[in-house]
Amino acid sequence: MSAWLIYALLSAITAASVAILGKIGLQHLDANTATAIRAIVMAIFLVGVVVVQGKLNLINTFFNDKKALFIIALSGIAGALSWLFYFMAIKEGKVSQVAPIDKLSVVFAVVFAMVLFGEKISLLAGIGVAMIAAGAILVALF
Repeated sequence: MSAWLIYALLSAITAASVAILGKIGLQHLDANTATAIRAIVMAIFLVGVVVVQGKLNLINTFFNDKKALFIIALSGIAGALSWLFYFMAIKEGKVSQVAPIDKLSVVFAVVFAMVLFGEKISLLAGIGVAMIAAGAILVALF
C-alpha cells in the first residue's frame, strides 16, 4: 500500500473523530470559543511535532518567502473558517448529516484544481466525483 493512501486513510479516520469528539464537547459550549481552544491545542501540538522532528530551524524559510507565507496564511484563514462553520454546523445539526455535506469539499477541491491548476481528470474520475456529490447529498438529506 502506498504511503499517500495510508496517510489519506489516517486523515479520514482522524477527521471523523473530530466530528464525534466535537459533537460531544460542544454540548454545553459556544462553537466559536470551542474552535479557538481547538486551534490553540492544535498549534501547540504541531509546534511540538516540529521540535521533535528537529525542524524548528526551517521556520525561517517561510518568513523569507513572503509569497509562500502569504499563501500559507490564507490557507490558515480558510482552514479556520472551515472549522468555525463545521463546529457551528455540528452543534446545530446531526453529525450524520453535517459530515457528508462537509465532504463535498472533495468535489470543490477537484473542480478548483481543474480550474486553477489545469488538472485533468478521466471520465471515470469525473463520474466518481459526481457520485461523491450525489452520495453526500443523499446521505445528508434523506
